[in-house]
Amino acid sequence: MKCFLPVLSCLAVLGVATAQRLVAIQEGPLYRTEGSHITIWCNVSGFQGPSEQNFQWSIYMPTAPEREVQIVSTMDSSFPYAIYTQRVHSGKIYVERVRGNLALLHITDLQARDAGVYECHTPSTDERYFGSYSAKMNLVVIPDSLQASAVPQTLHKVEQDPLELTCDISTETLQHSHLSVAWLRQRGSEKPVEVLALSRDFVLQSSSDYAQRLSLGEMHLDKLGSTTFRLTIFHLQPSDQGEFYCEATEWIQDPDGSWYPMTRKRSEGTVVNVQPTDKEFTVRLETDKRLYTVGEPVEFRCILEAQHVPDRYFAVSWAFNSSLIASMGPNAVPVLNSEFAHREARGQLKVAKEGDNVFVLKIYHLRQEDSGKYNCRVTEREKTVTGEFIDKESKRPKNIPIIVLPIKSSISVEVASNTSVILEGDNLHLSCSIRTAGRPLGRFSVIWQLVDRQNRRSNIVWLDRDGTVQPGASYWERSRFGGVQMEQVQPNTFSLGIYNSRKEDEGQYDCHVTEWVRAVDGEWQVVGERRASTPVSITALETGFAVTAISRTPGVTYCDSFDLQCIIKPHYPSRVPVSVTWRFQPVGTTEFHDLVTFTRDGGVQWGDRSSSFRTRTAIEKAESSNNVRLSISRASDTEAGKYQCVAELWRRNYNSSWTRLAERTSNLLEIRVLQPVTKLQVSKSKRTLTLVENRPIQLNCSVKSQTSQNSHFAVLWYVHKPSDADGKLILKTTHNSAFEYGTYAEEEGLRARLQFERHVSGGLFSLTVQRAEVSDSGSYYCHVEEWLLSPNYAWYKLAEEVSGRTEVTVKQPDSRLKLSQAQGNLSVLETRQVQLECVVLNRTSAASQLLLEWFVWKPNQPERETVARLSRDATFHYGEQAAKNNLKGRLHLESPSPGVYRLFIQNVAVQDSGTYSCRVEEWLPSPSGTWYKRAEDTAGQTAVRVTRPDAALQVDTVVPNATVFEKAAFQLDCSIVSRSSQDSRFAVAWYSLRTKVGGKRGSPGSEDGEEEDEEVEVDEEEEEDPTERTTLLSVGADAVFGPEGSPWEGRLRFQMLSPLLYRLTVLQASPQDSGNYSCHVEEWLPSPQKEWYRLTEEESAPVGIHVLDTSSTLQSIICSNDALFYFVFFYPFPIFGILIITILLVRFKSRNSSKNSEGKNGVPLLWIKEPHLNYSPTCLEPPVLSIHPGAID
Repeated sequence: MKCFLPVLSCLAVLGVATAQRLVAIQEGPLYRTEGSHITIWCNVSGFQGPSEQNFQWSIYMPTAPEREVQIVSTMDSSFPYAIYTQRVHSGKIYVERVRGNLALLHITDLQARDAGVYECHTPSTDERYFGSYSAKMNLVVIPDSLQASAVPQTLHKVEQDPLELTCDISTETLQHSHLSVAWLRQRGSEKPVEVLALSRDFVLQSSSDYAQRLSLGEMHLDKLGSTTFRLTIFHLQPSDQGEFYCEATEWIQDPDGSWYPMTRKRSEGTVVNVQPTDKEFTVRLETDKRLYTVGEPVEFRCILEAQHVPDRYFAVSWAFNSSLIASMGPNAVPVLNSEFAHREARGQLKVAKEGDNVFVLKIYHLRQEDSGKYNCRVTEREKTVTGEFIDKESKRPKNIPIIVLPIKSSISVEVASNTSVILEGDNLHLSCSIRTAGRPLGRFSVIWQLVDRQNRRSNIVWLDRDGTVQPGASYWERSRFGGVQMEQVQPNTFSLGIYNSRKEDEGQYDCHVTEWVRAVDGEWQVVGERRASTPVSITALETGFAVTAISRTPGVTYCDSFDLQCIIKPHYPSRVPVSVTWRFQPVGTTEFHDLVTFTRDGGVQWGDRSSSFRTRTAIEKAESSNNVRLSISRASDTEAGKYQCVAELWRRNYNSSWTRLAERTSNLLEIRVLQPVTKLQVSKSKRTLTLVENRPIQLNCSVKSQTSQNSHFAVLWYVHKPSDADGKLILKTTHNSAFEYGTYAEEEGLRARLQFERHVSGGLFSLTVQRAEVSDSGSYYCHVEEWLLSPNYAWYKLAEEVSGRTEVTVKQPDSRLKLSQAQGNLSVLETRQVQLECVVLNRTSAASQLLLEWFVWKPNQPERETVARLSRDATFHYGEQAAKNNLKGRLHLESPSPGVYRLFIQNVAVQDSGTYSCRVEEWLPSPSGTWYKRAEDTAGQTAVRVTRPDAALQVDTVVPNATVFEKAAFQLDCSIVSRSSQDSRFAVAWYSLRTKVGGKRGSPGSEDGEEEDEEVEVDEEEEEDPTERTTLLSVGADAVFGPEGSPWEGRLRFQMLSPLLYRLTVLQASPQDSGNYSCHVEEWLPSPQKEWYRLTEEESAPVGIHVLDTSSTLQSIICSNDALFYFVFFYPFPIFGILIITILLVRFKSRNSSKNSEGKNGVPLLWIKEPHLNYSPTCLEPPVLSIHPGAID
């Protein structure tokens, strides 16, 4: 599983990159043992459709490598074959879906028959098949030959005793594999603990419980011979008690390079009991008291109570508030951590061993931070054979808490300021006074802090006990430039100065005083802290900052002047500069640009786009305020627009730099520069034009009046179609007489057909569209723009107006297409030819082109289907019906004369029957040269009926009965008298006819008379056929034999004596074969598509067969001998008949010599059919000679 995830990721990336489905399966061959649990992964990528794909697993077994056996599917519960159904339903074989495109096949109890080639198939969810949809791999199942054995026993050991255990491991696997051996210890229901293991790579390893003992050489694993492994533990411990057993694992390397554990076996266990020695001990912690004062000493004693302490090894560690102070090993050498090591080096702390069982911790000068919980821990250690120590049992007593009280202080603090509310930029002064009840005990350290509105505290500056002043991190830069200063004005008074204050300096100013005293060891200690504070509020400069723009002349005409005022509030002192900028947005634009700026130092700066204003604009700033006035003369349309003033408020920083505090934008002032009133008028008259294609369209646009004699006009011509919401531009002539073609002219290709004309009078404009087309129909109008020269000598559009509309209709020539509507009915035999005619009686134009299409209506099909199509370029195309009925190659088209088209269907078949007709489209060329369909018509219908040949099959119905002896053979002939076609084939079957139980009709040859048979035949028409038919043998039209009937199996012989005579011989006849037999013939003919179909069928008359036993009677002798039977019963009758015929011939010749021996209906009387004999199958009665009608023609 770990190895194939990177491969699957690569496959997924490949699938996305190529958009091609790719199915990948775990690489084989895989070798697995019987009874193991196996998984095989399968992944699909590059697919389309849902993210969750389905998987189907199959196997190709070695015994039948070409036969697919289905195992399991994620989409079909009935997918497994019977051999796997029970294992799938019981959950022994299942599919685990890891994600939508990845699945695992699980076989929990692998069997030998599971070996083979596995195939993973993913059903398609793609729009089209593209890529691979399955993948295969080989699985080899081998016997599980791994064995692990050990002698089960129970051992009683004492602590420190050695332990030796052996285990025999063997395997007979033929494949290359590795073994790993592990010794484990299990105690009750606890999880087994690995003692020592030899991995498949011959690496020794163990669990954390035994890792230290392995590293110290306390355990060995030896291999004795080829199959025996020995575990040795040199010194047992009480924790080693439990059941020891060995576990062997056989590994094999898969094709992807990973190692797989094929099988795992464990041996019998050995129970090991370890008796511990008496090594218990206790620990207690003592001290004199629990409450101390700063500077006092304290001593902690850790007392060990145990047996044989001098002969044992103990380690002691001291802890303060769960943090390690020092540790001391069996060698009694203390090791302290960094903090307490410094105190120990200065003689303030000591860790020592005062006796074999007493350990002490002494602190000579307590500090207040020494308050807390103290404890000691004693750990017994065991010395190994290598001289190293192993930790064993560890104990510690209860914690002892102590409290260290500080030295009390009697100081108080007061804070005062010059003001509580100032304007931003003013200076702030604060003082901090310290009062004491008596003489000061030591020195003071003072810290000034600011608590802002968000209750965040920051250090401004502090003075330590040595008199050193240090600014805070956020005030370091301001202090360097003198913006923050702290001084000690008097011994107990400290001042703070904030110069050029800022809004962020607002808040609660806090003075924090700490009193220090020198301890006995010379170090300074804190004895008291006091703080006082005062609030300071700073008004921001931008408070109330606002700008207003006003003008007395919002509307002017060309060449007038107007003034703009920018008023700024409030009034600021001179140290606070304000810069003012006038901005301008011209009419028709969305962006402002700067015109002119009064800078904070009193300078004037013009904007980049203000060149047109400089010569006509004056700017002035009042001395008593920051108000700015803008005056503009000789106004034109370029000065029309929106004006706005922007004021910026600035502050000087402590480092002489400037900061923009705020920016305010005034209201908008819209200045309108009015143009002259227009007098433009355009003709609004409407017209209607109707014309035929290829004629010109004449359009006029007339200007009735104009504002000035110097006016210029731009004319835009439009056309509006009913399908469009707005008109489309055809042509535009600008005021300076430039031409521009519109999108409609470009799209419709009108450029070559347009002609524009400006008349001498100047007020009349004409547009002509040459060679009009039907698509040119629409509503035409002109859009006139009047242009004048502005004061800036730029042309501007003064007015615009739309003319009346001209409705133009362009028509096509009238349609005159007409087809023949003659109806027809045709009935033809298969393989003949059908002619379908389509006659065009009239057409619109001799230059037109025709498109013909033949189609057919099939019976019981409501929609018609196209048979063939003749395109306008005389290209013949097959329709969908041609593909269905295999018409390709059987269709032929010819046109013997203009307008006459004949479609021939050759070698017709029954499925070609239907109602045929043709449809004709007439196409005309447009003025632009493109072809368009002008008309279409459908001709009359022709009903075509294709029939098959009439059935003419006849089977000989006069068949003699026969009597044979037992063990002899009898023949059943099937003679075909006539056939429907020389190409026909026959299917022949022989039946045995038996009367059903309860039937009223006896078998042929019974003693009942012919009258009774006739009555029975009449009744059979009204009742069910009582005859039971059993097939002896059937031969199909394709000469394929059917199975033989069970009573006659192995006794039948078939012969085809001629194409029309078939014989079936029954060998070894038995009395049970007695009864009536018949033959059934089916006639089959080939269709025009070379497919065989059954035309008709016919059945012969029943023939009676009687099989006699072998008793020697005269009756049986005559009946059993064919020559004797015919000599006695048959030959006399033909001879007698010949004599009668000879006598009749002589008499006829003498009576009428003109007929020349012609009989009735002109048939010669020289042909005599064999007389029909009726005789009993028992041969007990003499045969009766009967000459039926037609026996003598």
